[in-house]
Amino acid sequence: MLDNLTNRLARVMKTLKGEARLTESNIADALREVRMALLEADVALPVVKDFIAAVKEKAVGEEVIGSLSPGQALVGVVHAELAKIMGDAHEGINFNTQPPAIVLMAGLQGAGKTTTVGKLAKFLKENNKKKVLVVSCDVYRPAAIEQLKSVAGQAGVDFFPSTTGEKPEAIALAALDWAKRHYHEVLLVDTAGRLAVDEEMMAEIKRLHAAINPIETLFVVDAMLGQDAVNTAKAFNEALPLTGVVLTKLDGDARGGAALSVRHVTGKPIKFAGVGEKLSGLEAFHPERMASRILGMGDVLSLIEEAKKGLDEEKAVAFAKKLKSGKGFDLNDFKEQIGQMRNMGGLSALMDKMPAQIAQMAGQLPAGAENKMVGRVEGIINSMTPAERAKPELIKASRKRRIAMGAGVQVQEVNRLLNQFEQSQKMMKMMTKGGIGKLMRGMKGMLPGMGR
Repeated sequence: MLDNLTNRLARVMKTLKGEARLTESNIADALREVRMALLEADVALPVVKDFIAAVKEKAVGEEVIGSLSPGQALVGVVHAELAKIMGDAHEGINFNTQPPAIVLMAGLQGAGKTTTVGKLAKFLKENNKKKVLVVSCDVYRPAAIEQLKSVAGQAGVDFFPSTTGEKPEAIALAALDWAKRHYHEVLLVDTAGRLAVDEEMMAEIKRLHAAINPIETLFVVDAMLGQDAVNTAKAFNEALPLTGVVLTKLDGDARGGAALSVRHVTGKPIKFAGVGEKLSGLEAFHPERMASRILGMGDVLSLIEEAKKGLDEEKAVAFAKKLKSGKGFDLNDFKEQIGQMRNMGGLSALMDKMPAQIAQMAGQLPAGAENKMVGRVEGIINSMTPAERAKPELIKASRKRRIAMGAGVQVQEVNRLLNQFEQSQKMMKMMTKGGIGKLMRGMKGMLPGMGR
């Protein structure tokens, strides 16, 4: 995500090594590079101008405190300004209305609007504990209604049926009446998209908006459109009283122009970001956390939130007790941890939130490799006896050959797995003995690039 911008900014910060303080002359070149990095990332020109001016004003004269290098001091200023242009703080759905809170979803065809309705429904159900009803007012695309029905079923939320022969306003009002009578707390209204902004489309959605008076009108836009995404958002914002933006396909956007421009251009907050095809692939958009990701610092807070969502608390407590009792970390636990990681979206989803130094490891893997790796590890462990899983030290040459044959892999794969397990075992021992600080120091010797 936003890799190009992250890499360019990292190079810029390195140029300021050895300076005692930030001055107008020594940051001029750095800011020129930052400007080029932003323009290459397809950030809107007015946004780039305002951003550079703000950074220059705050950075010049900034003292380099203690162990901070000028590059690090400039990172602090750039981080604050990046967060500011994206909106400072997260703004969620406004529920300050008599239920149901109506959320109208608008956007162009192909932006992923219908899938986003399902993702948002699942998010509100699981994170806000809301009873959600979804309805499709897209009477032009025959598969749209069936698609939303399918997505609602996967998300575990209620679906209000509609047909292509009905008027969008009539569908929405009938769904609203149903939502009131069945005590739904949120009504998500999917609307028709077009291939381009046109008057007919805008007139229809204006009528729909007037009929149901939603508390939230969210514009769903494909982040990969870059500058076009910002221009489309601006057009919708002029036609509708938008309350927020949802960026889809942000995980596939290496540039970041839409994420950095849309708030500044429309004045509306980015409320959510789509990061993956699964229905769980929707994140609350936190500008300060996104700024950290762009600057290669990682996003540990979001990582912790993902871990909490994917964690089985009873298993976690039992695991903690086992470690404390001194029974140690065995291959059953190793397999369990890998399963938990998959529930959190896999290695690439985790690495995207890690600091850049660690995340580089994920970039070395070919597409789809992580799923094969996880499947192979589970297959090898499943080929072991209960005694071998509990006591891996029992696994000698003859046992390795039998396990490899059972899993359909080479003996080298079994050896590689056992080596990975030993490293994980060492990390778990560090956690129980010395806490997270000792764990991080130990990781420097285990992960490539961290010891430098």
